[in-house]
Amino acid sequence: MMNRRNKQIVLDELNVKWSARDLPLKSVATQAVPGEGNADADILFVGEGPGKDEDIQGRPFVGAAGKFLTELIEGMGLKREDVFIANMVKHRPPNNRDPVPDELAAYGPWLDEQVSIIEPKLIVTLGRFSMAHFLGDPSTGSGQAAYSISKIHGQPKRNSKGQVIMPMYHPAAALYRGDLRPVLHEDFKRIVKVIELIDNKEPVTEEEAKATEEESTPEEQAVLF
Repeated sequence: MMNRRNKQIVLDELNVKWSARDLPLKSVATQAVPGEGNADADILFVGEGPGKDEDIQGRPFVGAAGKFLTELIEGMGLKREDVFIANMVKHRPPNNRDPVPDELAAYGPWLDEQVSIIEPKLIVTLGRFSMAHFLGDPSTGSGQAAYSISKIHGQPKRNSKGQVIMPMYHPAAALYRGDLRPVLHEDFKRIVKVIELIDNKEPVTEEEAKATEEESTPEEQAVLF
C-alpha cells in the first residue's frame, strides 16, 4: 500500500508518459493539464476539460468556475490541497467546445489510471461527461449516461467497479444559472456525511440502505424505528 509521497511519484511518472503521447487535442493546446492535489485524497473531483486559464497555467479549475469550486470545497471545511482535482480530457478543446466521444475515449484510460493510483473513497463528478464515464450504461457505451444529472445530483451511487460516485452539476453551470448555486452548496454539504458512511462501512446508496433494511430482523427493525 503506497503512501502519499509514493503515490505522487507514480502519478508524476504516469502524467509524463501520457503527456508524451499523440492525443487528439494535444496539437491545439498549450500544454497538458493532468490535475493536482493530494495524491492520497479521500475525494476526487472530475470535471470536463481545461479552459483558457487552465490551458495557460497548466492547472485545473483556476478560472471563474474554479474559484466557485474552491468556495464549495472550503465550505466543507477542507482546502484544495486536501482533495484531488482532475478532468476528463487533459488538453483544452478548441474554443472551449464540448469534448467529442473519440476524445473522451482517448483520454479516459489516463483518468482511470490516475484513479487506480489515488484510490479515492469518493469520486465527485462535475457535469455530465464525467458522470457518463463513471456511471455510463454498459449497454450503450460509457459516453452515454445511464442517469440524468438533474434527477440524481447529490445522490451517491455505486458503479459496477464498486466505486462510490456522487454526481454534481458543474460549477460553471452556476455561473450562468444563479439558482444552481444553493443547489451545489447543499449537495457539497452531503459529501462529508458520505465519507463518514464509507469509513463506518454503512450503506452509502439508497439501494444499499433499502437492501439492509430488508435483510434486518423484526427485532432490528424495531430498534431502527
